[in-house]
Amino acid sequence: MATYLNIAQIIVGVALIVVIVVQTQSSGLSGVFGGTQTSFRRKRRGVEKTLFIVSIALSVVFFIIALVNALVAESLG
Repeated sequence: MATYLNIAQIIVGVALIVVIVVQTQSSGLSGVFGGTQTSFRRKRRGVEKTLFIVSIALSVVFFIIALVNALVAESLG
């Protein structure tokens, strides 16, 4: 079971990285380097909102898998 949890954690981790990188690229390079747009409070719409929600969901799933993986490893060892 620990092997399956490790594989699931790797897959979710890679998916989380991809979603965050795509989310950063969609905001433009000026936002990455501190451009003129300093407004952090703005509405997310469409694909940007979907990526935001998916990144939150993937981070929660990653955290839960990490906790379960730690509990399984502790009980086996």
